[in-house]
Amino acid sequence: MSVHKEIRKVTTHVLSEMKLRGEKISMLTAYDFSMARLVDEAGLDVVLVGDSASNVMAGNETTLPITLDQMIYHGKSVVKGVKRALVVVDMPFGTYQGNSKEAVQSAIRIMKETHADAVKLEGGKEIIESVNRIISAGIPVMGHLGLMPQSIHKYGTYVVRAKEDVEAKKLISDAKLLEEAGCFSIVLEKIPASLGEKVASVLKIPIIGIGAGSGVDGQVLVIHDMLGITQEFSPRFLRRYHNLAAEIKGAVGAYIDDVKSRDFPNDKEQY
Repeated sequence: MSVHKEIRKVTTHVLSEMKLRGEKISMLTAYDFSMARLVDEAGLDVVLVGDSASNVMAGNETTLPITLDQMIYHGKSVVKGVKRALVVVDMPFGTYQGNSKEAVQSAIRIMKETHADAVKLEGGKEIIESVNRIISAGIPVMGHLGLMPQSIHKYGTYVVRAKEDVEAKKLISDAKLLEEAGCFSIVLEKIPASLGEKVASVLKIPIIGIGAGSGVDGQVLVIHDMLGITQEFSPRFLRRYHNLAAEIKGAVGAYIDDVKSRDFPNDKEQY
């Protein structure tokens, strides 16, 4: 029987067991109570309160503008809708880079105010002091390497990362560093599949991929992308499981028609 079916509440320890047993980990983003409840009831293992809320909820072009207060708001909303999944909250840009004291204070705020299970940070060696401080405060940390959206202005593009040897070696080195620091898992974004598989085989902790191939320990997608709510974003790694944009527009269009034609509300729909 799979770990997935046995467990009432997913913990960081459960994810480690899943990797040991070769059971893939499922992870999606959620930003509000209603969606969080639905994905949790569907049996999802990990819910990520992603800073991608900056894009899909607030309409920003990058993840950089979202604030700590906004991430806490989304985190609180999600936690209320989840009973089983592990809930991870992204630490937003500017709350942990370059100042490890601020990093631990930010992480403590997230944990105290949202009641989430863990936080996620982007980066390796550059942010290891912040990672160490947060973990020493007893807060579980998920790492994030490869394409790091909070560093988009440094890259200047969203192309595949770590295709060259130097960057690939740094990524492996950073992944080992994060594991040694005590991270319970790492997300790898938009890197060659062969490198993703190598990292997953070298490290003991679970490796979750988004555009990192099938050789990692689990997968994560932004829920608005995989449900087809957003249409303008179509990277190779994205599989759309639905076209909700068309369904929602269709439903709203039917509602408008019924209101205009006086069909809604009918006799049974009024007091």
